Amino acid sequence: MQPEGTIAKKFNVKTKLVNKFEDVLSDEAVELVIVTTPNSTHYGFAKAAIEAGKHVLVDKPVTTTYEEAQELGRIATRKNLILYAFQNRRWDSDYLTLRKVLQNGSLGHITDFVSQYDRYRNFLKGSWKESAKAGSGLIYDLGTHLIDQALHLFGRPARITAFLQNLRGIGEDNVDDNFTILLHYPRTEQNPYLFTVTLRAHPLSQRTPQLRYTIRGSKGTFVKHGLDVQEEQMKKLGVEAFGKAWFGRESEEIQAELEVVEKEGDNAPLKSKITSEKGDYRALYRNLGAAIRDGEELKVKWKEAEMVMLIVDLAIVSSREGRTLDVPEV
Repeated sequence: MQPEGTIAKKFNVKTKLVNKFEDVLSDEAVELVIVTTPNSTHYGFAKAAIEAGKHVLVDKPVTTTYEEAQELGRIATRKNLILYAFQNRRWDSDYLTLRKVLQNGSLGHITDFVSQYDRYRNFLKGSWKESAKAGSGLIYDLGTHLIDQALHLFGRPARITAFLQNLRGIGEDNVDDNFTILLHYPRTEQNPYLFTVTLRAHPLSQRTPQLRYTIRGSKGTFVKHGLDVQEEQMKKLGVEAFGKAWFGRESEEIQAELEVVEKEGDNAPLKSKITSEKGDYRALYRNLGAAIRDGEELKVKWKEAEMVMLIVDLAIVSSREGRTLDVPEV
C-alpha cells in the first residue's frame, strides 16, 4: 500500500503503512527506526527497536529520565548499533554563527551566556505535550534543545539552579510552560572568569523578532535576534526547499550584532553585523547515514544525550526543592 498522504506528497517519498510496531521490527529490510512519538513512549519504542537489531534515531527528549537514557546507551553499545539523538538545532543558522564567533576568540573569555526561546501564546493548543504525563512540559520540549547547545559549547557545569513553573496558570498546574535554568561554570585554565549560562523560555513575550542570544565576553558582546528559518521554509515547500539557494539562510534583518574591542580595557569598541552561517538540518541525517554505512564519527554522541537528561532531572529537583545542586561527574 502506497498512501498519497501529506508526507508522501510534500517530501516525495514512498511510505508503507503497517498495523503494528512489531511488523516494523520483524522486517529485515528495515535498518533504521526513527522514533517521533509522544515523549513518554520514546524509551519503550527505542528499546524494542534496538533489541530487535535496528539502529535508532530518537526525537528529543530521548527519554523521560537520565536512567532510561543510560540503559538505552548500554543496550546499543552491547549490540553494536547506532543510537542517535535528534538534536537538529546544532545545525541552526544562529547556533552555527555564534559557535564560529566563540571559536575565533573575538569575544575574549566568556563571562555570561544567555540563550532564550520565547514566544507569545496565551492559550493551550490541545496537544499531548500539555497533559500531565511523563515527559510533558516546556523543559522536555524546547529545554532539551537549549541544554544540548550549552553542553555542546561548554561541557558539564559545576552546579545548576532552575525555576520551572506554569506561568500562565492555564492547563494542568504541574505542566511547566516557562523555565529559567542557570548553569554555573567555575574558573579554569582556559577561562579565568566565573560565568553563568542562562537558558530560558517564556510563553508571553511579545516581540518581533524575539531576542535569541546574548553573549558577553572580556572583549565584547554578541547579540542575536530572530529564529532559524529552516522549519518555516520546509513547511512551505517541503523537499523542494532543499534545492533553493536561500534554504537555511537568514535575512540581513536578523543578522547578529557584534561589539568588540581589540584588547581588554579598550574604550573604543568596533560595531559590526555578522553574516549568518547557512543552517542545514540535513547534515544530521547525512552524519547518521555515514555512521551506519561507513562508521563515521557521530556528531551527536549518545553520552551527550544522556548528559542532557541528567541536567533535566537535576533542573526538576532544583526547582521543586528551591536550591542549587551540584552536577556530578559521570
